[in-house]
Amino acid sequence: MKERLEALKQEALQELSAVGNQQELNELRVKYLGKKGPLTEVLRGMGALSAEERPVIGQVANDVRAAIEAVIEEKQATYTRLETENRLRAEMIDVTLPGRPSQQGAVHPLSKVIQEIEDIFIGMGYTVAEGPEVEQDYYNFEALNLPKDHPARDMQDSFYITEEILMRTQTSPVQVRTMEKRKGDVPIKIICPGKVFRRDDDDATHSHMFTQIEGLVIDRNVRMSDLKGTLLQFVQEMYGPETRIRLRPSFFPFTEPSVEVDVSCAMCKGSGCRTCKQTGWLEILGAGMVHPRVLEMGGYDPKEYTGFAFGMGVERIAMLKYGIEDIRHFYTNDLRFLKQFLHV
Repeated sequence: MKERLEALKQEALQELSAVGNQQELNELRVKYLGKKGPLTEVLRGMGALSAEERPVIGQVANDVRAAIEAVIEEKQATYTRLETENRLRAEMIDVTLPGRPSQQGAVHPLSKVIQEIEDIFIGMGYTVAEGPEVEQDYYNFEALNLPKDHPARDMQDSFYITEEILMRTQTSPVQVRTMEKRKGDVPIKIICPGKVFRRDDDDATHSHMFTQIEGLVIDRNVRMSDLKGTLLQFVQEMYGPETRIRLRPSFFPFTEPSVEVDVSCAMCKGSGCRTCKQTGWLEILGAGMVHPRVLEMGGYDPKEYTGFAFGMGVERIAMLKYGIEDIRHFYTNDLRFLKQFLHV
């Protein structure tokens, strides 16, 4: 048995000397030192030896195992070192190389204008209110003095989901929801920014989805002069202190009287140019005194309270502010366009 152990040792050491990789080393470890290996089989046969031979053969077996394990550990250390060196070499960073430039981002021009408008009105004591984009017909039309058979509904081609649910065509429903929530309490001074949706053909000045900001004020003794003063302060902070406004009579079902609001053209200072079609004025929003019927449906006594409302398209405000001629630039994600606003 002693000779068999010595032969087993020589065989194992010879095979280990020819090992070329980690996998082969693991296979030889299992082959010679595993539970089914030849060394284990020899040790199992020691029961047949005499009492004098067992310690001798046991010592020889331990020496053989120790010799094989020593070679395996040496090989293992070598492979571990080589693996570490290869990984470090692969992950080596050349600190002398120039750095990779990072792309600088910027706030989207529409988001920037929304933030600017919000800041202006918050400075005048308004709060920001929000509501759902998928809206009930009642809040989008009926509570705004637009019953189901009202002809003015034809002006807003709508995306209906069911007969009573649609994508909101304006942010005015937020005003109605706020009035309901306040249950007759005053004052109300809110602006309502958000996306709105209408069935429209996309072109340079129209989009099926755009952004509106509407405002609502309700209190005792609110007058048309308050509306004019509010809008004048807004446009002068947005476009400059020399900006003037002009109110033209108009019609909206939810306000009475109603007006279209123009601002003096920032391009020509009111003298007339191609942008303003030689008029010196540019239309930016609609406004008016809240219709008594709308106040009543919102829970306010029109004999005791009055209010004004206004609504503007953020894209229109941004186009005039930055001289943008095509509304589609806001939604095409063209980096050539967006990079112009890095330092604006």
